[in-house]
Amino acid sequence: MEIPLPATDTLDVLNQHHRQRMRRRGLLAILAVACLAALALDAATGPSGMSPWRIVTGLFRPDLLTPGEAAIVWQIRLPYALTAVLVGAALALSGAEMQTVLNNPLASPFTLGVSAAAAFGASLAIVLGLGLPFLPQDAVVALNAFVFAFGSVLLLQAMARARRGGVQSIVLFGIALVFAFNALTALVQFIASQEALQQLVFWTMGSLSRSSWRSVAAMAVVLAAAGPFSWAAARALTALRLGEDRAASAGVDVGRLRFLSLLRASLLSAAAVAFVGVVGFIGLVGPHIARLLVGEDHRVYLPASVLSGALLMSLASALSKSLVPGALLPVGVVTAVIGVPAFLILIFRSGARG
Repeated sequence: MEIPLPATDTLDVLNQHHRQRMRRRGLLAILAVACLAALALDAATGPSGMSPWRIVTGLFRPDLLTPGEAAIVWQIRLPYALTAVLVGAALALSGAEMQTVLNNPLASPFTLGVSAAAAFGASLAIVLGLGLPFLPQDAVVALNAFVFAFGSVLLLQAMARARRGGVQSIVLFGIALVFAFNALTALVQFIASQEALQQLVFWTMGSLSRSSWRSVAAMAVVLAAAGPFSWAAARALTALRLGEDRAASAGVDVGRLRFLSLLRASLLSAAAVAFVGVVGFIGLVGPHIARLLVGEDHRVYLPASVLSGALLMSLASALSKSLVPGALLPVGVVTAVIGVPAFLILIFRSGARG
């Protein structure tokens, strides 16, 4: 027989829940405002010589710009900044789902060999020219990277189903794929010409220099296609954090949920890697920041991860254009420089709380 709570205790619980919900919404609003500010900062940063105020003004009043300034703002700066936001959001969302379904805080879009597979696919296009015919070279590289990255997860799922293994089998297969694709990429680099090798190395560092309205549209479509399904699975993902047995007792098909989540994660990360190359730590650190801010409720955690990843990537993009005057650093290098200390801080904070 259940003993009902006194009316005052029930009211206190409801008030606490309301305060917690309002706090989480406030944090999401703060993250959204910070993303907009970082987007404006990224668009205003660069070596063109235009003042940041004139660039921001040109975003709202294009008629005040000269034709050359309008081309800089609308054909270079804005696609560059928007691509950074969308790529960061995609990587963080895929990392958040991977960490949940694999129950591994170190999981990221690259844990399962997605980036290594994409790098191998790109190397085949850059060095050997292998890919679909009648396509521009940039499109061949992006398409090859996408196909191999997406195929790596399908191969991973097939291997896991053949062994009928659980989470540990998937992670171990993913590590094996990382080493296998890295070895194949090194073999292609060994036979590459000097010019092709330079292009491949620059691509593997991660760069936003190839950003265009085409990449913005493609990333927006991928996020719009995968995001609603991630949101629809939020309750099941939250239940999975309590353990597979408890999630199954609540009616969650754990195997199906894990398979669909990994497919969404591979689609998001493969699209991101196809357009900007290999960018690390965003899919790892972004979800951890979101978890520290809003907790494990995936109805809030997933949007917070998207905003955290977009914010980190946008700030890294701005730094890549300003750290070395007159030079554009690969954004993958900047995310690694930022991500390593940020991840160490998160580890120490988690250890102190534990």
